[in-house]
Amino acid sequence: MHEDDDFPDHIHMALALQDPTARIEDVEGLEQLSLTSVGIDIGSSTSHLVFSHLTLKRKGADLSTQFEVTGRRVLYRSPILLTPYQSPTLMDVDRLREFFDAQYAKAGFGPDDVDTGAVVITGEALNKENAQPISELFARHSGKFICASAGPNHEALLAAHGCGAVALSKDENATVLNIDMGGGTTKLSLIRNGVVNSTAAISVGARLLAFGDDGKVVRVEKPARRILRELGRDASVGQTLAAEDKQGLVDRMVGSLFEIMDGAPKSQLARDLMVTDEGLIGYQGIETVDYLIFSGGVSEYIYQHDDTAYGDLGPLVGAAVRERLRDVPAKLAVQEPAEGIRATVIGAGEYTIQASGVTSYLSDLSVLPVFGLKVVKAAVNNHHSLQQALAAALGKFDQTRYSEGMAIALALQELPSYHVVRNIAQEVDALLKRSTDPSMPLYLVLDADIAKSLGGILKEELHLPGAVIAIDGIDVGDLDYVDIGRPMGVSESLPVTVKSLMFPTSVA
Repeated sequence: MHEDDDFPDHIHMALALQDPTARIEDVEGLEQLSLTSVGIDIGSSTSHLVFSHLTLKRKGADLSTQFEVTGRRVLYRSPILLTPYQSPTLMDVDRLREFFDAQYAKAGFGPDDVDTGAVVITGEALNKENAQPISELFARHSGKFICASAGPNHEALLAAHGCGAVALSKDENATVLNIDMGGGTTKLSLIRNGVVNSTAAISVGARLLAFGDDGKVVRVEKPARRILRELGRDASVGQTLAAEDKQGLVDRMVGSLFEIMDGAPKSQLARDLMVTDEGLIGYQGIETVDYLIFSGGVSEYIYQHDDTAYGDLGPLVGAAVRERLRDVPAKLAVQEPAEGIRATVIGAGEYTIQASGVTSYLSDLSVLPVFGLKVVKAAVNNHHSLQQALAAALGKFDQTRYSEGMAIALALQELPSYHVVRNIAQEVDALLKRSTDPSMPLYLVLDADIAKSLGGILKEELHLPGAVIAIDGIDVGDLDYVDIGRPMGVSESLPVTVKSLMFPTSVA
């Protein structure tokens, strides 16, 4: 989960985002940080929060080294709230606010006590009319946050990291399939050797139908109506659904999910339920997987950690998945996650402070400082065009174009000759021309010392209309956000705050 884009004074580390000359000496003497973090998850089915205490220590002895998280301790986990709704298209803002206010009070924290945090709105909740106002409300109420309203591919990426599947894949050099089952959607991630290679999502979830205490239907989502049509049935608010109709709906849902897990959607129903354009790219079926990990709210039923019915199809879906798992290949290990229902919210962000080298290219200092740029990372190599790599990188965030609030990160995997740098510049220029506004500032983060050359070609030879900020020597990853300050000190190095995700490092 992503962290907010402002630090309280005592952890600004004197990086001088507003005053580049202030107290540089304080940074050199600071070896450890302690942060209080909150994660707020508002999903289509459930909502909850977690407070954590993070300990960060500096890796080395100079300003360019990173701080790394050396400890994370959960301070408070809230109860799980069934996400309240005013109507089928509106979440109940007042009840959400009352719940989170009460959890802050029970935990003994006020907004001023929280150093960092994130609000994540996911699943069917994203499709509700007031999703954006709700995220903005909690951003203001809980501090200055980066609010990650995750699309299905991004949410799959978060869950794959959050449940420990990526860590398992990396530790075992294994292929892992993570299936994150929530209230409205199921997200799948194919992970090879610690890298999420492909993601997909399908409208399979426990709360596509919701029931009141009297057993009558109180909410019906469109995917549920589509599945019921397949059965020759229908459901409407106030109706009582027969047990065989519930089971039939669940069996069709789970059958469609297993079509994706077996390789690709084959039936028309499974194709209609797909949220993403296609299934997992480069995936040859479940027999090619070493480990299978379920996460999300439904995983609590799959692993039989919970048997309580919350007015939805959760227990039935969990039982149906368990039954289907009897047919998986014997070699496949069905592993429990480090986190189930809290996969996308447990833990807080890992802060790293880095300083870009003197070879950065800064065409216009007026666009600095800048906060909360979403990192879109692509590799530059001989095997694929940069255009393809950038398109794939944008796709992880459900985007097709470079837009405001992004930073392009390039990992150079070949020797940086002028020819190579010129080709990169042309590809980046083409990307910017297809953007939402070709005159917007371009922020580039590079792992090699080519920032000055690349920036010069883009601005002075290709004549990009907007500001070009190219920084080098910075290590960022897929889920990072960056803040870039103004030049500091005699060397005019740029202070860069890298805000990543803090996830479990092992699978239970």
